[in-house]
Amino acid sequence: MPGLPPPGADERQALLEVLAFQQNAFFAAAYGLTDEQARSTPSVSTLSIGGLIKHAAGVQKGWADRAAHAPQFPPKDERPMDEIMAEYADQYVMHDDETLDGLLEQLKRQNAQTLQVLGSVPLDTPVPVPHEVPWFPKDIDHWDVRWVALHLIEELSRHAGHADIIRESIDGATMYELMAANEEWPETDFIKRWRPRSQAGRESQNASS
Repeated sequence: MPGLPPPGADERQALLEVLAFQQNAFFAAAYGLTDEQARSTPSVSTLSIGGLIKHAAGVQKGWADRAAHAPQFPPKDERPMDEIMAEYADQYVMHDDETLDGLLEQLKRQNAQTLQVLGSVPLDTPVPVPHEVPWFPKDIDHWDVRWVALHLIEELSRHAGHADIIRESIDGATMYELMAANEEWPETDFIKRWRPRSQAGRESQNASS
């Protein structure tokens, strides 16, 4: 994927291209990390890259389910709100028994499922608002699938930015060099692929000798 999403031939394709671009950001942010690094919280935040990857998959699943069942509600979660909220909070934590590869595979599957749903349900389909959820609006009765796509773009872009800061806090790596490495871009005078610092140092020494 290039450094910018491609234009779409129509509204739906444009939404899906920008959404796919934001989905892909997490794979770049995680590129080359160990499980321990993905689990770490090196900034002032309690967020980790592994936890953000879990949340990116979880939040997409919730909204894709709403869009897939629209204009009806998805099956109601009958668990107590405290249990639901505990599961939501757990999305942000990469546990010791979880691996980065496993979390990225879950995200890859959810990304594809999200794009499939948003690519097939008419954009004007009403998506009902669950008024019992405390942070959802009480003054409207539905969103639409178009709004869901835009909300997911906003949600993932926000957390991709978090991931960029956390990754730079871990080892100094930045977005474009990570994208170049993850996607094997041709190197130029302006864009180099990310390499572990020890390897980059050896290459710099070899080039100057």
